[in-house]
Amino acid sequence: MIFIDTGAFLARWLASDQHHARARAGWERLARENVRLRTSSFVLSETLTLLGRRAGYAFAAARGRSIRGSKMLDILRPNERIEDEALDLFDKYADQRVSFTDCVSFALMRDARVRRAFSFDAHFERAGFELWP
Repeated sequence: MIFIDTGAFLARWLASDQHHARARAGWERLARENVRLRTSSFVLSETLTLLGRRAGYAFAAARGRSIRGSKMLDILRPNERIEDEALDLFDKYADQRVSFTDCVSFALMRDARVRRAFSFDAHFERAGFELWP
C-alpha cells in the first residue's frame, strides 16, 4: 500500500514539473503492479487548487473526478482524533515548516499503517516514512 502525496499528482500531469519523468514512470509502475493506493481529502484539496492555478480549473476538475472515481485509490478523511494528532505533529515539526496537509497525511498514514509515500517531499522521510519510488 502506498500513500499518494500532492507532488506525485502534480508531477504526473505537469510536464514542466522537475519530477515529471519520475512521476510518470512511477504511475505506470503502479498501474502494472496493481498496487492499492491511498490519499487524503486534504491532499486532494491541495492538488486541485495547485493544478487549477497551473493548468486551468477545468483540467483540475477533470483530474479530480478521475481521482475520485479511481478503483485503485481510497481517499482517507480525517476525524477529530486524526486532526488533533496532526496539530500535535504541526507543532512538533514547526522548525521544519511542514504543511498542515502533510501533518494530516502523517497522522492518517500512521493510523492506516501505511509506510510508503509516493512523494518527492523529504518531510515524509523525516517523519519516518519511506519515499517511493
